[in-house]
This record gives sequence, C-alpha cells and structure tokens, in this order.
Amino acid sequence: MLDRNDVIDELNSFLRGEISACETYRQALDKIESIDARDRLQRCLSSHEARVQRLSAKVTELGGRAAVDSGVWGAFAKLLQSSASLFGERAAIAALEEGEDHGRDDYRRGLEKLADTDAELRVYVEALLAEQLQTHSIVAQMKRGVREHHVNP
Repeated sequence: MLDRNDVIDELNSFLRGEISACETYRQALDKIESIDARDRLQRCLSSHEARVQRLSAKVTELGGRAAVDSGVWGAFAKLLQSSASLFGERAAIAALEEGEDHGRDDYRRGLEKLADTDAELRVYVEALLAEQLQTHSIVAQMKRGVREHHVNP
C-alpha cells in the first residue's frame, strides 16, 4: 500500500507530464497553419490545461506541493517538438502523438501502482486516463489523416 507521499509523488509525475504536454502543444500550435488542425490541437491543449489544474488542486488537497514545471521529460519533449517543427506539420503531429503515447503509458503505470489505494483515487486517475485516451485518439487520427493526405494528394 502506498503512503500519502507516494501518492503525491505519483500525482506530481502525472502533473509534470501534463505541464509538458501543454508546453509541447503551444509550440506545435505556433507551427500549424491548417485551421482544422489548429482547432483540434487547441481542444487537446485545453484538455491538458484542465488536467494541470485538477492535478495541482488534488496534490494540494492531499497536503503536497504541486509540481510547477515539466521536469526532465518536458525538456526532452520541447527538444523533440522543436526538431519536429522544423520538418513541418506531419513531424510536429508525430511528435505530439509520441507525447500522447508517453502520457497514456504513464497513467496506466500509475494506475497499477495505485491499485491498492482507495477507490476514490483510482476513479480519479481512471478519469484522467480516459481524457488522455481522448486526446491521444485525436492526435492519432490527425497523424493518419496527414499521412493519407500526403500519400493520396
């Protein structure tokens, strides 16, 4: 069974990932010209921003200090997105999908670690995972659409 500090550490790990996602989406939005793509990416960004707010509040509610930066993964994600942005929309969207993969996997690993905690906390994290799967799906669809567009002009 995890103690309160372990739970706070896990939630802060999720929070750093969400902060990183926000940073990466903001970078990508600066490079995407398509109005439709920008709208979909903005919805994803808004979802990640809402998760940042909820996770920060939850960590504080549990008596912890909420992470305020994205940490090591954020630095890597920024580098990946900066590099991808040089190569255009397709590379930028592929980099976003990689970040979404990382977030999905982080929530799934976290749920396994939190398996022995109270049901309310597990439901809370399951809801975050469900939102992560939605943003992942949006970006994956965009990536397929961009790939199909370039294959079938």
